[in-house]
Amino acid sequence: MNYKFSERVQALKPSAIREIFKYAADPSVVSLSAGNPAPEAFPVREIAEISAEILKERPIEALQYSVTEGYAPLRGYLKDYLKSRHNIGRDFDGILITSGAQQVMDLLTKSLLNEGETVLCEAPSFIGSLNTFRSYRAHLRGVPMDPDGMNLDALEQALKEEKNVKYIYTIPNFQNPTGITMSAEKRRRLYALAKRYGVLILEDNPYGDIRFAGKHIEAVKSLDEDGIVVYAGTFSKVISPGMRVGYCVAPKEIIQKMVVCKQGEDVHTNIWSQMVCYELMAHRDFDAHLRRLREIYRKKSKVASDALDRFLKPKITYLPIEGGLFFWCTLPEGADMPDFCRQAVLRKVCVVPGNAFLTDEAQPCSSFRINYTTPADKDLVRGIEILGSLARDVIP
Repeated sequence: MNYKFSERVQALKPSAIREIFKYAADPSVVSLSAGNPAPEAFPVREIAEISAEILKERPIEALQYSVTEGYAPLRGYLKDYLKSRHNIGRDFDGILITSGAQQVMDLLTKSLLNEGETVLCEAPSFIGSLNTFRSYRAHLRGVPMDPDGMNLDALEQALKEEKNVKYIYTIPNFQNPTGITMSAEKRRRLYALAKRYGVLILEDNPYGDIRFAGKHIEAVKSLDEDGIVVYAGTFSKVISPGMRVGYCVAPKEIIQKMVVCKQGEDVHTNIWSQMVCYELMAHRDFDAHLRRLREIYRKKSKVASDALDRFLKPKITYLPIEGGLFFWCTLPEGADMPDFCRQAVLRKVCVVPGNAFLTDEAQPCSSFRINYTTPADKDLVRGIEILGSLARDVIP
């Protein structure tokens, strides 16, 4: 049978990262391509204990249908937690629990964006969100990155030139894929630009709680007195990505439309997962858990940066990080980055080519992304050493 797909999905391509996973599944391959938390970071014992308590004492609550907005105790606790810790949330805001932060991108885009309208994105940016925007046939325009975040002169130029800009998508903390953190000054200027031009900001913050160096910077949403910032958070990087629990803080009018869209997608987020997240936050020492995660990632990032310094420099440079899961590595001008990544696969190391993170993958790019959190330390060092050997062989 000749299958005719919708125009909305005909142009979509498989995620480059997911395609690379096919090679990374080979146990002889060192995968530096994933975006997974460190295996030792999962609170396995606590999740098992809480799950046993829930299934013993409140099994039907965990196994029955529930409300689309999310588990009420979790929503209430998050509202207070985000306000007291991060000044996130105003009287005009509501909270929706989602199936991972990725669903925030989907529900917001479905709720607000008409075909052909514009989303301004950091260039490079997270491939999962870019593909979500593409699936609704958005017009994407990339805004180049500076060492302290999005280039705001280029952003303002895009705001002037593009018609029907719906929102600006940003990952201010330890950005995926570059690891860049937007400065406090730029966050204030970004907010002011969005207000001046009458567009929304979609602030994606999956990595903010795993800062292991430097000074905390308040979220863009903490500035929001005008109802123009939609904030996406998640438990994927601090509890478990497999549990698929994220959340959105946004003006109630937007949340209401997202709820209707979510009802047509999955009815509600997994209730057992929400109950576990609530119990971990409210009735366990969640701050101690976060401190433990930060120490794990501080140590692993040091292993990675030491290996990058030892084996890749000066042929390949990288951006320093203060948190998050990734290093952004750059080849010398004129080097063939896609071929370098292909050659790395032949030598049993997987990295993600940088053009996968661009709004236009055909644009030239000399960088690639490394994940340092998933591999064991010895494999991490071995993989980077192989990349260094490859660099010496193929880069003049």
